[in-house]
Amino acid sequence: MERVNLPLSEMTVAEKLDLIEAIWDDVTKDQQSLELPSWHADVLRDRQKALEAGKAKVCDWEEAKQRIRRNVS
Repeated sequence: MERVNLPLSEMTVAEKLDLIEAIWDDVTKDQQSLELPSWHADVLRDRQKALEAGKAKVCDWEEAKQRIRRNVS
């Protein structure tokens, strides 16, 4: 595989986040090939319990991306 050189030092944080999102979308197209570590199930279980107990705050993905961009720009 050929290495891709991107002008990362010239990119804004927002552009880098868009790139990360595009890469992740591509990686997850074939979810069957993704092997997740066993501790992921533990984290998900803990988060589900916190959500059910009303101890977790949630927002939709678009709002989350906006928050991230505001905090890193």
